[in-house]
Amino acid sequence: MQPYTTFQNAALLILRLITAAIFFVAGYSKIPFWSGTHEGVSATMLVITKITSIAEPLGAIALLLGFLTRLAAGGLTIIMIGAILVLQFMYGIGFVTPTSAGWNMPLAVLGGCLILIAFGAGRWSVDNGRMKR
Repeated sequence: MQPYTTFQNAALLILRLITAAIFFVAGYSKIPFWSGTHEGVSATMLVITKITSIAEPLGAIALLLGFLTRLAAGGLTIIMIGAILVLQFMYGIGFVTPTSAGWNMPLAVLGGCLILIAFGAGRWSVDNGRMKR
């Protein structure tokens, strides 16, 4: 692992915390899809939603701890690419909308995940402790 300055390590920690919080909330918001029937949701989308309701919090925990950060960020990157594709091509939502965010928010989170893939978790992480062994 490349030695970073204290400022760079702090920035990577903050990025991990913010990204983890986003994915915790995203995973939590999908819990209702585990019960009942949902009109207008295809069986395929329901399965994908259930899978991401598990994968997002697990990835968030990994980022929070800085454990297998590059791998976790890679998995979350795939989820964000899928989210952008669904928003753009299935729902026809543009980059921004007049009343709310479009796929600009998933794109920003995707950028954060790519930074974590490129630079890792930083000094204050489980990954760093594992590298010292």
